[in-house]
Amino acid sequence: MSAIAETGRGAASTGTRPPLATTPQLRRREVRSGIAHAVFCAATASAALILIVLLAQVVTQGWGELGSNLLWENISQTESRIVAGRAGFYNGIVSTLWIVAIAALFAVPVGIGAAVYLEEYAPNSWFTKIVQLNISNLAGVPSVVYGLLGLGVLVNFFKFGHFLGPSIISGGLTLGLLALPIIIISSQEAIRAVPLSLRQAGYALGATPWQVARHHVLPAAASGILTGTILAVARAVGETAPVLVAGAVLYITYVPNSPTDGYSPLPVQVFNLLGNSKAVFREFASAGIILMMVLLLLLNSIAIVLRERAGRRVRW
Repeated sequence: MSAIAETGRGAASTGTRPPLATTPQLRRREVRSGIAHAVFCAATASAALILIVLLAQVVTQGWGELGSNLLWENISQTESRIVAGRAGFYNGIVSTLWIVAIAALFAVPVGIGAAVYLEEYAPNSWFTKIVQLNISNLAGVPSVVYGLLGLGVLVNFFKFGHFLGPSIISGGLTLGLLALPIIIISSQEAIRAVPLSLRQAGYALGATPWQVARHHVLPAAASGILTGTILAVARAVGETAPVLVAGAVLYITYVPNSPTDGYSPLPVQVFNLLGNSKAVFREFASAGIILMMVLLLLLNSIAIVLRERAGRRVRW
């Protein structure tokens, strides 16, 4: 009887085991895995190689102008498309900082506020779903469409311009509209990642929804929110089409001193210099690309430091 029971238990235990893969099956899996690994490595290597080639070409063309002459002379002079010795990027740097500051001041609070409302306050209704769908669609709209929106609404309708044409306010708000959907979506994902137990603990202690969001949810999601903000601002810094369509195509050589002045950011200056027939101006365009990358790295470094400090303050 015990032998029969042991045989039954052995059969039962053997029957519950999953069938083992045969040797040919394992070999086919290993081959497919190796092929996929090789394809992914080749794709990564190709992307890195293209990036290295582009950067090497830009540095080779642009560093000669920045290195052979005094660096500060080229940066501190204003733009000139006639005399190569007067070509500089000072007004482009100032214009870029102006429009990035205005875009961030507009898009960051509005985007974070919209994300908090959609995640913490908005009811699960058809209207909220439509709003969420439209925000997701706006994140994929081509940047030139935002330029047309800025030209039609901000410049022509609200008259955010000066006597020579569109102003820094119109350009900054246009880039802010471009960055807004990215900030909202990334902020929502960061807020969703906060554990529900953290909210429930706040509500159990009698906190209001705003107190829970202000003192618990936002500090815990600060790192993810700042990451999305970095990506959005980085995209806004390098965009040329929106500011060109919104009026920055005008030739401006003076340095803007207020948000109502005209502007000519670095991407537009590079675009104008590349259209010149003289080779020396194309070399200056490469120098402008180098300055734009340095400025972008500087802004991203500041934002990354702020993100890391915000992340260290949070204790789960």
